Amino acid sequence: MKRTLGIIGRKLGMTQVFREDGSVVPATVVEAGPCTVVQKKTKEKDGYDALQLGFLPKNSKRVNKPLSGHFKKAGAGPFEFVKEFRVESVEGFESGGEVTLTLFKAGDIVDITGLSKGRGFAGVVKRHGFHGSPGSHGTHEYFRHGGSVGANTYPHHVFKGHRMPGHYGNQRVTIQNIKVLDIKEDQNLILLQGGIPGSRHGLILIRSATKR
Repeated sequence: MKRTLGIIGRKLGMTQVFREDGSVVPATVVEAGPCTVVQKKTKEKDGYDALQLGFLPKNSKRVNKPLSGHFKKAGAGPFEFVKEFRVESVEGFESGGEVTLTLFKAGDIVDITGLSKGRGFAGVVKRHGFHGSPGSHGTHEYFRHGGSVGANTYPHHVFKGHRMPGHYGNQRVTIQNIKVLDIKEDQNLILLQGGIPGSRHGLILIRSATKR
């Protein structure tokens, strides 16, 4: 798999984009970059090539001493978010340099990673899409239950990973093959077709698509 550099952003909300033929496309607006290169990792020194990027300035009083020294060494920061991107090569990048939306252009296909909205404790119908029990034919107080979870003779227990009620959402989710509708470099905004995971102002990672 080819490793490409990405950019860090935050979801601002949704809007609509009108195409030339008059059709309307839903779009998500993301504030992406500029990101600063905090650390450059190489195969010779670290065993792999990667760039550590920082996004959104942070109050220096709210940074602990080890992290403060890390930012001071890079000559940049401190930053609210720090993420690492594995790349094929770190040539052309230096600590303190900037990564902007020039990585992408309108029409590109990208992968989006974000933290899905947390929905608390949910049942199997909402969490896993179970159909529930019939609404009649003697069904009594069992309309949205999950049914049998195991058996008496075999396997004597409930298999690990069985779909049951539990915490829903608040997980790292990657959506593949999202189209870039437009880029506004002067405002550090990128418009992505359709919805993406995460709440408003949630952290988003944007990379070039790996499975087009």
